[in-house]
Amino acid sequence: KDLHFPVSIPHVSSPPSTEFPADWSIKTRLLFTSSQPFTWAEHLKAQEEAQGFAQHCRGTSVNFPQSIQEPKLSVELRCAFQQSLIYWLHPSLPWLQLFPRIGADRKIAGKARLWSHDEALQQVLMSEWSVSFTSLYNLLKAKLCPYFYVCTYQFTVLFRAAGLAGTDVITAVVSPTTRGLREAMRNEGIEFSLPLNAPHHNLSVFPRHQGVSDDESFSWLEEMGVQDKIKKPDAVSIKLRKEKHEVQMDHKPESVALVKGTNTFTLLNFLINCKSLVAAAGPQAGLPPTLLSPVAFRGATMQTLKARSINVKAQVHSCYNDIFSLEIMGPIMPHCLHALTMLLKSAQRGAFSAVLYTHEPTAVFNTNTERILNKETVCKDLMKCGLHLKTLDQLIQSPTLGKSAIRLLEMRDYAYTWKS
Repeated sequence: KDLHFPVSIPHVSSPPSTEFPADWSIKTRLLFTSSQPFTWAEHLKAQEEAQGFAQHCRGTSVNFPQSIQEPKLSVELRCAFQQSLIYWLHPSLPWLQLFPRIGADRKIAGKARLWSHDEALQQVLMSEWSVSFTSLYNLLKAKLCPYFYVCTYQFTVLFRAAGLAGTDVITAVVSPTTRGLREAMRNEGIEFSLPLNAPHHNLSVFPRHQGVSDDESFSWLEEMGVQDKIKKPDAVSIKLRKEKHEVQMDHKPESVALVKGTNTFTLLNFLINCKSLVAAAGPQAGLPPTLLSPVAFRGATMQTLKARSINVKAQVHSCYNDIFSLEIMGPIMPHCLHALTMLLKSAQRGAFSAVLYTHEPTAVFNTNTERILNKETVCKDLMKCGLHLKTLDQLIQSPTLGKSAIRLLEMRDYAYTWKS
């Protein structure tokens, strides 16, 4: 069915480039539009679907010429398209939508939850989940999985292999956090920083053993001989001020916590044993967090993103033109966005636009982690992680988008511009 909507081209804020920056947020929907049809993405044959699954499982990288003359007739293109839509999920409960989890109570409510009153069943679900989570971490450590997400009903964690996002150690980014969660992590001995909280550096590196004492910070007033003129804040008011600041950033992007190196393993154990990881009441009660990964792991099920092409009549300067569009729905991870753009570049002759819908709580994963690395050795180690080498090259770069995510991506004459 034709859809009618006016197309306004937003102002694009980046200079044209052959590549767009890595976007570590999870997208819920992509809408690609082009003046060339997307018929090549429709009605895949059983053989093409099977080939796409096999290519994914074997980590086959397919490279295409700059332009495919007859995309509709290209079996390779259709197989690669199927390959790019695959992701891995745990737990798999087909009657429940397991992503997103934050703010999903209404979607999950009313669905029969066999485990909500069954303690034994909850324990089985959690022990299976722990096995899957540990399996993913081991794959990540061995650089056989590039990254994965742990989506709880309150926060999301992105684990990245050493070598990705400009860092030479494993990193885990947790967002949003609350004072309670940060306290619990500190008590477990997990060292973390709050990268978006730099002005308050006294709050930024944990555990809190080091730092200038409040007495020392007043010694310079004594040297100037003005200590009597200034009311020295007592320990209680200093503590209250810190606590107020801590609580003010709860649930906000600024509360993002960054965990590095061996601390990520401590974080894994903390999450496995953390009682508040699973809702105690409400529609998500007893449901383990969702694990999302680009590659297979123990206990995972293979899922595919939903794709459909739509013919749109778009109004450009008072006349209607045919605009073809391709919609992708589901948890769209960073590698998937990149893989799709590589296919579209060849199939749509270097010209298309995309509107990207972000799962907002994950936009902050684009915060820079500030570690420089020796790119050559790292890239070589990551070559078996299941990603296309060009995609891997994008994800190795240090994040540049800050707290924002790409909203609009446009390709003209094989060059990208984007707006975040």
